[in-house]
Amino acid sequence: MTFAKVYPLYIAKVERKGRTVEELDEVIRWLTGFDELTLRRHLDDGTTFPDFFAAASLNPNASMITGVVCGVRVETIEDPLVQMVRYLDKLVDELAKGKAMERILRG
Repeated sequence: MTFAKVYPLYIAKVERKGRTVEELDEVIRWLTGFDELTLRRHLDDGTTFPDFFAAASLNPNASMITGVVCGVRVETIEDPLVQMVRYLDKLVDELAKGKAMERILRG
């Protein structure tokens, strides 16, 4: 599965709830350490999730992301790749639910 295939679903989810693509991108950049150009390159290149997260410098505060996604607590997931994907899912969920950006970015 490529990140580019899931990205439009993230956009639709946050826009339905009144949030913006810019806010979504900010959340993704915070988690991955990518700048805007690098994020766009991954989208254009059709990078797979494993390669997307292998290239990322995960935010040191990512471990502060807790809660449930799809019935599973993200902090207890043992597979690193699955955990990173679920971290992203959790951040997108929080954005869509209207949480303040400062709280989403664990500021």
